[in-house]
Amino acid sequence: MRPRRETLIVGALCVAWYTLSSASNVVGKLVLTEFPFPVTVTLVQLLSTVVYSAPAFAVAGVRRAPSFPLRFYWRVLVPLAFAKFLTTMFSQVSIWKVPISYAHTVKATTPLWTAGLAYALFGERAPRNVQAALLLLAAGVALASATELHFDALGLGAALAAAALLSLQHLYSKRVMRDTAVHHLRLLQMLSGIALVPVVPVWALSEGAAVWRAGVAGGAWGAGGAWGAGGARTGALLAADGALAWLQAVAAFSVLSRVTPLAYAVASAAKRAAVVLASLLLLRNPAPPLNLLGMALALLGVLAYNRAKLRAAAPPLLPV
Repeated sequence: MRPRRETLIVGALCVAWYTLSSASNVVGKLVLTEFPFPVTVTLVQLLSTVVYSAPAFAVAGVRRAPSFPLRFYWRVLVPLAFAKFLTTMFSQVSIWKVPISYAHTVKATTPLWTAGLAYALFGERAPRNVQAALLLLAAGVALASATELHFDALGLGAALAAAALLSLQHLYSKRVMRDTAVHHLRLLQMLSGIALVPVVPVWALSEGAAVWRAGVAGGAWGAGGAWGAGGARTGALLAADGALAWLQAVAAFSVLSRVTPLAYAVASAAKRAAVVLASLLLLRNPAPPLNLLGMALALLGVLAYNRAKLRAAAPPLLPV
């Protein structure tokens, strides 16, 4: 009875995660279309996670994080936080440069990166049928990439980098949770807070002056500048994007705390199918038939993975 209850809990968390992530990506695309500053959006998302987490976790009674030695911060938490910063930034660049549907089809390669990194770092080899499912997923992504109407090398590179870094981040985050018993939501808050340390100087050097000029003197986003006539809309979209990014991160870390890194990566790939569908319906991005076929093959790879795990008598705890 307990495994069934756990599966239902993870399923409910995944539904919330998929919904929030779809909304976050659609709003994020709207923000970056009007306000093309991906590092600024990254800063807002990380800051929102830190600011919203403190009161929310206190009200919810989430236990405090244990006291870690300084050496642990430098060896584990700081690299993890830096990976979180880069993952968030590359994700914003990818959805800025290419349609959400394409960016998330490329980032559906996360299970491949997770399986490869788990083998390279920890010697964990996936069964052959799982490997076949992951190859099917990769073939779907390759087909979708080859037929993408809005191909952009920077967008593709950013999406691939985000997928690889996300896999590395989740592998080590899972080990930190297991080895230290830190609450997964406290870990999310800590990593976001530490990630603000590198993102602030990067923002100041790359976009700070341009954002200031747009706000004071007007810029390329309409009369009155970004903070003029359209400033209220831009500010509202940025605030909504930050809140949605926090909520979907809470849902994502809650799923990660309950399943294996590879199962999480496959759940993430299924989430990307939901994000792709939402973007096609809401933003009406054009997609040729072969592009849609590639997306379908990627989702089929996710389903094949679940079947392989069930045959191995290892329930994946995923709602697909």
